[in-house]
Amino acid sequence: MITNPIIAMSHGLSIVAQYKDGVNDNMCHSHYHDFFELYFLESGTRHTIIQNNLYTLKAGEFAIFPPRVMHHSYGDANVPFKRILIYFWPNTISSERVLQYFSHSTSVFSVDSTERSSIHRLMEMIYAEQESNGLCSQEYINTLLNLLLLIIMRRTQKIEETTSNNVITDVIQYIHEHYWEDLTINHLSQHFFLSSYYLCRKFKKTTGNTIIQYLNTTRILNAQKMMLETDKNFTQISKETGFSNLTHFNRVFKNVTGMTPSENKRRNKDFITTTFSKEQQVDSALKLSTSFLKT
Repeated sequence: MITNPIIAMSHGLSIVAQYKDGVNDNMCHSHYHDFFELYFLESGTRHTIIQNNLYTLKAGEFAIFPPRVMHHSYGDANVPFKRILIYFWPNTISSERVLQYFSHSTSVFSVDSTERSSIHRLMEMIYAEQESNGLCSQEYINTLLNLLLLIIMRRTQKIEETTSNNVITDVIQYIHEHYWEDLTINHLSQHFFLSSYYLCRKFKKTTGNTIIQYLNTTRILNAQKMMLETDKNFTQISKETGFSNLTHFNRVFKNVTGMTPSENKRRNKDFITTTFSKEQQVDSALKLSTSFLKT
């Protein structure tokens, strides 16, 4: 049984499935990863913040998070939930059209009972094959995943974002659009014509984070993207993500990620090397899936 899918993905597996249940099991802040995540809620209700949008998922609904899209989920107090997750690298998708469809935007879906059963069954089959590790297991899992994504693409409807907490979603959107500026609680409360006390209390209740925690995490996640996608040094990145000095940037970076910026940069270099090696390993599986889906 795979207990930590993130570690498993970083060590060469191309697709990982996981069951998870709990109560009052809420993420402290948004995060992102370099692979897709398919999140199917089997029971309960969960609130999901994706970038600056808030969605409420009910049993039988699901979301697909593309790589490097910030998201996190939380539930109401004492409400149990159960979900099945599938993580997969972009290069496991054999159709360029399907890859583009799921890459360009986060998708939150609702389906009728028949389609829901089909989608859930395919996810269960992926998990079961992962645990049994039978003959040509990875090729079989890859084929199931591509069939699953085609069904989702053809037969589902996207869910509209939740509007009941529109004030907080507006605040979240403002943070994502202005995180590099000198944002303070006082500035936000004045901008949205709310008292600081009400804003802080409402924000924490809705997101599970304080405003400062959410702002710092947003800044650091964007700093990590800059470290991956540009050649800018840490001083430049710290300024462009809203930090007044490099010392403050380093301290918050380690608090959010558990490592220093230098350690994170070294890890990314090792990770890229592993990823290129892994792409060669799954090439035969991709060809098999393409052949299967064309018949």
